[in-house]
Amino acid sequence: MTSMRTTRTDSTRADRLAGEPADDAQWDAIRTNNAAWNGRFLYAVESTGIYCRPSCASKPPLRNNVRIFRSAEEAERSGFRPCKRCKPERERLPDREWVEEIKGFIRSHCHEPLSLAAIATACLGSPYHLHRTFKRVEGVTPADYLQSCRLERAMSELRRTDASVAEIGARAGYANAATFAARFKREKGLSPSEYRASVGAKPDETEASKGEETR
Repeated sequence: MTSMRTTRTDSTRADRLAGEPADDAQWDAIRTNNAAWNGRFLYAVESTGIYCRPSCASKPPLRNNVRIFRSAEEAERSGFRPCKRCKPERERLPDREWVEEIKGFIRSHCHEPLSLAAIATACLGSPYHLHRTFKRVEGVTPADYLQSCRLERAMSELRRTDASVAEIGARAGYANAATFAARFKREKGLSPSEYRASVGAKPDETEASKGEETR
């Protein structure tokens, strides 16, 4: 029984050794989570049986446990399974498609307290690479785009609801009414209340009925 178990373990280890050891450049990319190397190789860790992208933010492995593969299929044939964090089995998107994915995530979550790190984790990249790529493609930073999404959300609320300025600011993702008012005034040249008056805002029926219920 012991002999069979040992033979099976040795066989699995031999399969995993089908990959190559990391060279200095690859190891540096792994150690620094360098997303610029995504798509050029994947690395697997013998001690965990998992393979990752170079940009994966997981704890760096020991170098002598690392094996290099050129594709997800190659890593999986050698007995490794994909990391649930960086999802290396997904093909790398072209920059434009990736940025559109990032924009979609920001729009959907702009009312939440988003950080660059949180966006990068959700969109499978390093904060540095995501920031650089986004700015190159869009001409603005992710933080700038986040603020524009929040302002658009707030403007829509100001036009169609009779909710208070403080409530609308909170719905749009601002920490407090003062921050919301200051940002809105700086970007639009009007206070939220002045903007609402200038567009002749009319609350929609849903918001109006809510107001009647609370009176």
